[in-house]
Amino acid sequence: MDKNLFLLFMFSAVLVSVEAEPVEDKQALLDFLNRMNHSPHINWDENSSVCQTWRGVTCNTDQTRVIEIRLPGAGLSGPIPPNTLNRLSALETVSLRLNGITGFFPDDFSELKNLTSLYLQSNKFSGPLPLDFSVWSNLSVLNLSNNSFNGSIPFSIANLTHLSSLVLANNSLSGEIPDLNIHSLQLLNLANNNLSGVVPKSLLRFPSSAFSGNNLTSNTSTLPPAFPMHPPYTFPPKKTKGLSETALLGIIIGVCALGFAVIAVVMILCCYDFAASGVKESVKSKKKEVSMKAESSASRDKNKIVFFEDCNLAFDLEDLLRASAEILGKGTFGTTYKAALEDATTVAVKRLKEVTVGKREFEQQMEVVGKIKHENVDALRAYYYSKDEKLVVSDYYHQGSVSSILHGKRGEGRTNLDWDSRLKIAIGTARGIAHIHTQQGGKLVHGNIKASNIFLNSQGYGCVSDIGLATLMISIPSPGTRAMGYRAPEVTDTRKAMHPSDVYSFGVLLLELLTGKSPIYSSEGEQIVHLVRWVNSVVREEWTAEVFDVELLRYSHIEEEMVEMLQIGMACAARMPEQRPKMSEVVTMMEAIHPENRPSSTESRSEVSTPTIYVT
Repeated sequence: MDKNLFLLFMFSAVLVSVEAEPVEDKQALLDFLNRMNHSPHINWDENSSVCQTWRGVTCNTDQTRVIEIRLPGAGLSGPIPPNTLNRLSALETVSLRLNGITGFFPDDFSELKNLTSLYLQSNKFSGPLPLDFSVWSNLSVLNLSNNSFNGSIPFSIANLTHLSSLVLANNSLSGEIPDLNIHSLQLLNLANNNLSGVVPKSLLRFPSSAFSGNNLTSNTSTLPPAFPMHPPYTFPPKKTKGLSETALLGIIIGVCALGFAVIAVVMILCCYDFAASGVKESVKSKKKEVSMKAESSASRDKNKIVFFEDCNLAFDLEDLLRASAEILGKGTFGTTYKAALEDATTVAVKRLKEVTVGKREFEQQMEVVGKIKHENVDALRAYYYSKDEKLVVSDYYHQGSVSSILHGKRGEGRTNLDWDSRLKIAIGTARGIAHIHTQQGGKLVHGNIKASNIFLNSQGYGCVSDIGLATLMISIPSPGTRAMGYRAPEVTDTRKAMHPSDVYSFGVLLLELLTGKSPIYSSEGEQIVHLVRWVNSVVREEWTAEVFDVELLRYSHIEEEMVEMLQIGMACAARMPEQRPKMSEVVTMMEAIHPENRPSSTESRSEVSTPTIYVT
């Protein structure tokens, strides 16, 4: 009898679980999908569980209602069929971005009273926006950018008291901007429309880029000084020297000429003959070590190394020259060594080449860089300047650069760079660059953002190095170098790079992290491929999983995040500088990507099979 009761109980439980399947919501989704063109990778089947197996669908905890639909880049085309999605009255999130959906904004979406996030960007919608947004009283995120919506921005948006993100950029909206005095609003982008009038005072707290590309009046009484154009990011002009100063300088040189000649003779007698020093071979490590003496012709003057105030290093130039140094790499601006000092201190020393500026300008730039203190910026510890040698000293990162980690020899025994690690690298790097852009009154530019200049700090976040060296060096025109793949199209002189060109280089870095490919690489047919062009060509044809690094395809629950990161990377790598976001805006967008309570990519690794991804 007890056994029969147990079986009856189990049978009842099965019936309850079956009844818990949201049958009506399931049918509404099938009606929606069957009446639209879509990717064959969407695995919605009437014989499978909508809550357990359907890709892009999330149910509530008791699996009685569908609360989220996420189908970015799913090959959807045509208008949204009426009387389909509106039947999902419990929907909280709808993401149909990066598709080919046409037609007007669906009227029956007004029935989705519980909607909190609506992503319809990068489709082919047209026509006016809904007049009454008040029906979505809980709406927090609204992104309708990159469509063909026209007409005015409805005043009813001001009634969305929970709205935190409003993105309507790249449409054909016209008329004046309504007074959106929403205290919760943190992200706003109305760029590249046909809006007119002036920006309401309630919105002046947002950057001018949020309103660029419109017909807005530049009223100095209400608009910020930089509106609507971005401020020029150039170094202040050099001060011209008057005739009297030149004459005085000539007199000083004349008086001191004899003294300098004597000093020069003494220095020649004291110089090391570094060229005579050989290359050491370490029998134990079998690594090639290069004596700094063999690469330098500096003098013995111990006071010429300049340390920054908070630097706890203690060595002089002679100590540095005696240290054995393993070559870490040769880059755009010189050779970097791992220098092991006699007191067991290890530092990274970059020997600069092709420095075109004088000592004073070099020291001024080093002082600016040395004052930067940020967890995502590699600290400059010391520098040395002489006529023949220029050295910069910074921390040594034992893990190597992001370039070596990402593009190191792949295969058995290699530690894969999982998604969370790449996300932390990207976020940390963005924070570092954004902080650099605030220095020197907002005029400092990195000028050489690339994977080999990014390292990992103690928390695993990206850390930016080689700051501000581009303005000190001769312009590097070589089109065949890998660094060329990071260079923005408008940059013809590396010494004159500006903030938007740093943003472009960062965008290339993001695409590199997503694809696992170098900015410039050779295809199987030995054809040279530019990463940005390749990604754009794939996007134009069809959003496919081919874009992503194959090492990322083993992780589940990250498709949406990869798509968002790809969008940001492509926006940063836009061909026109004015179309790129600012780094501060990039940081905001990227920090919103990683959702709370989402398992780490290592925890969510699929042990059964590799998930099919139909978006990029």
